[in-house]
Parts: sequence; C-alpha cells; structure tokens
Amino acid sequence: MKKTTFLIVGKHAVLEALKNPNRKIERIFLTEDAQKKLNRENQNLNLFKNVNVFYKSKRELDNLCGKEETSHQGLVAEAEQLEEISLKEFIVENKKKNLNLLALEEVTDPRNIGSVIRSAVAFNIDGILVKDRSFPAKSKLLHKSASGGMEHIKIFKVANLNTTLKYLKTKDFWISAFDSRGEKNFTEHNWTGRNVLLFGSEGLGLKRLTLQNSDFTFKIKINEKIESLNISNSVSVVCHFISNYS
Repeated sequence: MKKTTFLIVGKHAVLEALKNPNRKIERIFLTEDAQKKLNRENQNLNLFKNVNVFYKSKRELDNLCGKEETSHQGLVAEAEQLEEISLKEFIVENKKKNLNLLALEEVTDPRNIGSVIRSAVAFNIDGILVKDRSFPAKSKLLHKSASGGMEHIKIFKVANLNTTLKYLKTKDFWISAFDSRGEKNFTEHNWTGRNVLLFGSEGLGLKRLTLQNSDFTFKIKINEKIESLNISNSVSVVCHFISNYS
C-alpha cells in the first residue's frame, strides 16, 4: 500500500532529505535559480537521481506551501515518513557505553521542537522521546526549524511518557528533569552512563507526576536578571555540556 506523503520545505531540510538514503522522495518542486545554486554547491552529488523534478515559480511554491509561515527558499520536497524503529528495539540493539535521550513533555510548538531537534543532532544526542498524539510529524515549520536534523536522529513517539520513563529505568537509565525549581546545578553531576534528559514546555513546565518519576531535578544556573531560557536554548546548553562525556 502506498504511504501518504507530506511536504518538506527550505534548502537545508530538503537537501538533507535528498542525501538520506532512507528517505523516499516522491517529487521535488523548485525554481530554476534554486536548482542552479544547489548544483553549484553540491557538484559531487547527484541530488536528483531517481526523483521527479518539477520547475515552479516562487509564487507557485508559495501557493503550494499554503498559509503556514515558513520560507521555502525556492525548494520543496514531497516525501514519505521515515521508517520507525521502536524504542525497545533501539535500546536492545544499542551497545554504546554512554547513551543520552531527550524527552519532551507538552512541547507542541513546531518551531520549538524543530530547534530542539537541531540542537540534539548538533551535540550527538541519541534519540528524542515525544508524545505521539502531540508531535506534529508532518509540519513544514518543524522540518524547516530542524534544518535537516530530522534526517539524523531517532524520534520515538510514545503513548504515555511516564510509562516509558518507568520502562527506561528498568534498562539502567537515570531520569533527569530540568526545572527552574531544581536545587542542583546540572554541571555538578556526572553524566556518564545512560541518561534521559527531560524538558517541559515553557509555559507549563513538567507535570508533578513526571517530576516524581525522575531520579534528579536540575536547574540551569543563569544570570538572576533573566527569569529563564527558552526550551531550545536550554536544550542546547545542557546537550553541549553533556556531549563532553561521550
């Protein structure tokens, strides 16, 4: 049965999708200027091999992308979703000494999630846990904000986050919540081994039950004149620091 498709927009997101052998691209829509620039910057790659290419004007691409506020940069791909691996399969197969997963609770804004994915890939996080029903997997804004990061990290969509956290504890993971109410600075902790880095939404934070299911609650020490960091900045700071333990 043919899989449903969706649109990926923007230069970096589409370029990484084209490079990914596991991503099925049905069609590419682009302006002639975008193709010339892409070919000039990637002379050693046959980016459009086995892909149907359709030339469009900028206005036609604007109409194709709809009202969602994102810049297509003259390049749009119609793609299938990546094949998914279950979290349990991933844990069994992965033999790394240090294994770090991100977990997001009630984070639903596509731009924020995309930025988190971008940071996670930049600092070698091994996977991201998201709630299945609130993850906008086909959002053009998410893929654009991730800047190609969706092609380089495992996204595990789970039905119940707390049930998943309890399962991960049985597999020797430590659950570390990041919350403004945390008493210990996260830089004082030893991050070797298996870790889940748990972040909540900027407005609501982490739920009480989720905090109860965490082994540690950490804070990010910042200038007192600033109330807090946004989630993507928080993730970047934490992941950059923890990447030194890998």
